Amino acid sequence: MSCSVSDQERVLFLLRELCNQFGPKFERNTNMSLSRYELLHQLFQTDEMTQSTLQKSVNIDNAAITRHLKQLESQGMVARRRNPSDHRETFVSLTSEGREQILGCSAEKRCFVDQMLQGFSPEELRALTGMLTRIQSNISKY
Repeated sequence: MSCSVSDQERVLFLLRELCNQFGPKFERNTNMSLSRYELLHQLFQTDEMTQSTLQKSVNIDNAAITRHLKQLESQGMVARRRNPSDHRETFVSLTSEGREQILGCSAEKRCFVDQMLQGFSPEELRALTGMLTRIQSNISKY
């Protein structure tokens, strides 16, 4: 199936507009940036992980992960410690405050996602997920 250039451009512009709207609206509804939510969520899934593993799992650059973790550490949400056998490596874990924050934010995130996907049937959600996954796969080949 071939799309006209205008259809392809419309998809591109809609995706860009969604990206521009998504972050600020997520943050307004949850009082947390999506990047910080992702970091805390990843740490919530494990007891502890290296900073480099965390960085790769949320796909952000080295400077950004360091900046986020310093701020989260100063807020008492994460703890960092050096690997005693390799001082170049840093372990990161969620504190009890961080666990409370992610659990509280999870309910707000669910409300945000429910509102965002309001009116979509389960079949439409599966189709949308498949299409977005294909777009992601196509982009990753560049």
